[in-house]
Amino acid sequence: MDNTLDNLLDTYLFETNSLLEQLDELLINAEKNADFTSDDVNEIFRIMHTIKGSSAMLEFSSLMTIAHHIEDVFFFIRENGISSLSSSHKSELFNLMFKSTDKLREEVRKVEKNEPLSTNIDSIIQEINSFLDKISKDGGGKKASAAPQAAAPAPSPAVQSRNGASLPPDPGICFLRVFFDEGCGMENARAFMLVNAVRDICGEGNFHFSPADISTDPSTAGQIIDSGFMMYFRDAEDRENAVHAVTGAGSVRTYQAFDRPQSSSIPAPAPQALPAEQKASAPEPPEQKTTANAKPAAPSPSSQSSSDAGAHHRESLISVNLSKLDQLAAVVGEIVITESMVTSSPDLKGLKLDAFTKSARQLRKLTDELQDVSMSLRMVPVSGTFQKMHRIVRDMCKKLGKQVKLTLVGEDTEVDKTIVDSISDPIMHIVRNSMDHGIEETPQDRIDAGKDPVGEIILSARHTGSEVIIEIRDDGQGVNYDAVLNKAIRNGIALPDVEYSHRDILNFLMAPGFSTNTEVTEYSGRGVGMDVVKRNVEDVGGTVVITSDPGRGMTTTLKIPLTMAIMDGMEVSVGSSIFTIPIQNIRQSFKVNDSDLIHDASGGELFKCMGSFYPVIRMRDRYQLEGGCSQISDGILIWLESGELSYCLFVDELLGEQQVVVKPLPSYLNRFNIKASGIAGCTILGDGNISIILDVSNLFASA
Repeated sequence: MDNTLDNLLDTYLFETNSLLEQLDELLINAEKNADFTSDDVNEIFRIMHTIKGSSAMLEFSSLMTIAHHIEDVFFFIRENGISSLSSSHKSELFNLMFKSTDKLREEVRKVEKNEPLSTNIDSIIQEINSFLDKISKDGGGKKASAAPQAAAPAPSPAVQSRNGASLPPDPGICFLRVFFDEGCGMENARAFMLVNAVRDICGEGNFHFSPADISTDPSTAGQIIDSGFMMYFRDAEDRENAVHAVTGAGSVRTYQAFDRPQSSSIPAPAPQALPAEQKASAPEPPEQKTTANAKPAAPSPSSQSSSDAGAHHRESLISVNLSKLDQLAAVVGEIVITESMVTSSPDLKGLKLDAFTKSARQLRKLTDELQDVSMSLRMVPVSGTFQKMHRIVRDMCKKLGKQVKLTLVGEDTEVDKTIVDSISDPIMHIVRNSMDHGIEETPQDRIDAGKDPVGEIILSARHTGSEVIIEIRDDGQGVNYDAVLNKAIRNGIALPDVEYSHRDILNFLMAPGFSTNTEVTEYSGRGVGMDVVKRNVEDVGGTVVITSDPGRGMTTTLKIPLTMAIMDGMEVSVGSSIFTIPIQNIRQSFKVNDSDLIHDASGGELFKCMGSFYPVIRMRDRYQLEGGCSQISDGILIWLESGELSYCLFVDELLGEQQVVVKPLPSYLNRFNIKASGIAGCTILGDGNISIILDVSNLFASA
């Protein structure tokens, strides 16, 4: 039962967080248009109804109460129309909804941390009720003080099912009865989640269910265990769509789909629950037909075989704990290493084994497919993280009196789930920094500077091989280098008699406790923003680069490698050392002589290829390695490209292509600035040796 409750809580947290994110996005878009549409109102009502019901079943009273009162507000709006609200009411409603959403999110965080929920929420409830009273009086409509169900038209006498449940007077012609796994627990909560899933597919009002009070009466769980959970549809297509939701739900043991008899004006009695051992063999009533996932092909119910009863696909979607995906990725990485050890074993050198070679090729193919699948399971788009920034920009615009728009680029870029979790806080701090320090104080200041009065922050993401590049760029005033340097000198992290480059000055911004603000505000002045950015990004093996153009804006670039990646690399040797270069960065390799090189005024070497000159970097000199080739004719020249960067790398020998598992460098090595020197990570080769993986971009920058 403990596992059941844990799984249910995980489902609740995932669903509630998703709904709150969806609500934030909906509110931001509606506020841009300065109005709600009828779809917006219905959607917000549905979201609050869902949060209220699921919170009530788990006894999260604060969440349930807040959601219930907001639901009352939107029930009133839905009944009286959005036109019943004045423009001032709508503006107040936006602020109230954002405040309520923040409170709901605060309570959800307490649930996640296993902290006690708030016991005093009177202020927010009073604010919601005051707003409802105001629009009720001003709009002249009926007050939504009662439950929404009470405001619905009085139904005609209900029909009683065989199990005593009250059915709707006109439930429709299609029925679906669901049984959950024995002993799964909290059947009413599972039924409620199933109703929400079906509501998303079929729409509000297109189906009914029994028991109807699953969200408020825990005792209905026993009724569901005994007789199943019934849903009634007016349309066969809605019923078939609902079947997909049922088969995708967890803990569903079986379901039965049947139609109302044509000769009767009332619904067929709900079928009785069958013992597990009799389910397959028990005859069905002649009026009923039991369906599988697909729509029945036969025109007559009598042609339906009873052997199809309860047949369906168990689940089409499942949620998997991230720790299991981590374990899978680790195992796949070890398989890749082991496969390399087997196929590259020194014992096999000189042997002609055709059968082994054929099997090794097949093993490599299967390994490639396995790694592709395992990596794709962990990939999620950054859109969720990016969309959250709209709310930050909106709130800060209100409080700072600035006009700023947020532009998202590449939000569909997929990255590892651990990366998404790690970059959320850094991006938030950078966006807040751009809003507070970057964008000019007033629109007039921007006009005086020859800019658009509305500032812009561009948040972009893209892939470059094994890295994820995230850029936060604003068109504000940029960094005042003199002010930053003077503050750094006062803080004792810079010396007054030393000449610092612009890059050095920008790096001061990420020093612990550094801030150019003279006063502590809600958003800055404590010196923890960019420090947090640097620390969090480096914890996942990434780097932070800040560039600024005074008067035109600032750009913060996050370069984040994948935490675990499998890539195709070219092994090269320099002396006794072995390095791995990503295949995707290699264009061509050459055998050249000294006469093929050209020397520039500073003593650097250039190689001419296809009408262009490319700088040459000698690995032996770059890393001060012992041994290795000194004559250009004795080694190999490799032409590398990364983005717009192109140059040649001189090594001793090409050892061959090899699929390798990228192992990130330990975080404690960050203080040595190893990544900036062109080292991206390491890998274990088939013979057990260690190979350093080169970062093509940083290698050139550090040369």
